[in-house]
Amino acid sequence: MKGQVALITGASRGIGRAIALKLASQGSDVALLARDTARLEEVASEARASGVRALVVHVDMSDGDAVEQAVKKAITEMGSLDHVVANAGITADQLSIRLKPEDWDRVLAVNLTGSFRLARAALSSMLRSRTGRVVFISSVSGLMGNPGQAAYAASKAGLLGLAKSLAKEVGSRGITVNVVAPGLIETDMARALSEAQRAEMVAHVPLGRLGRAEEVAAAVSFLLSEEAGYITGAVLNISGGLYM
Repeated sequence: MKGQVALITGASRGIGRAIALKLASQGSDVALLARDTARLEEVASEARASGVRALVVHVDMSDGDAVEQAVKKAITEMGSLDHVVANAGITADQLSIRLKPEDWDRVLAVNLTGSFRLARAALSSMLRSRTGRVVFISSVSGLMGNPGQAAYAASKAGLLGLAKSLAKEVGSRGITVNVVAPGLIETDMARALSEAQRAEMVAHVPLGRLGRAEEVAAAVSFLLSEEAGYITGAVLNISGGLYM
């Protein structure tokens, strides 16, 4: 991936950060998008230590116009765009009968509509160069559903249909579009759980542990590589067996 440019949303922490640093370690220049610019600067500094360029772009994924402008800024300043990883996501966990319509709208706007606007803007450039990779970060919640996560699960399930449709639309131009669906991953959210809550979650995972962000990043890196050139429209489930 040396000399290529990758754009990653939600790159300030967790899975997004791990993806950004993994790609940087492989020689890819990175455009880092998120709302928390202070954290983005920290990630950018780590990425640059690998000898690559790192661009920080503040963006709220619920603002579709801002998302498209962020992609244009990345292309202008980095010179090209080879890979896009739509990782940014939020939750509004609540039983459906108590879920506020505005919370539903916000989750769908960030997780699904924001990812669509991101991909559409990036594909405009990729179609001209007749090459590119797009990876959407979904969730096993989008595959299996989860009580109290109607909005989150619906938004993540929507990414599957979006990816498969885009894969069929742009495949003839040499562009692949795939999905990674992580399960229970060791992130800030997981670390905030009590020991009892963690134990209950892990009890449902055949491998008996939470996954690591770096393991998700490795899968994304593969899907962006030349070795994955004949894989498109696929959903890679990384859940330790939680979902089969």
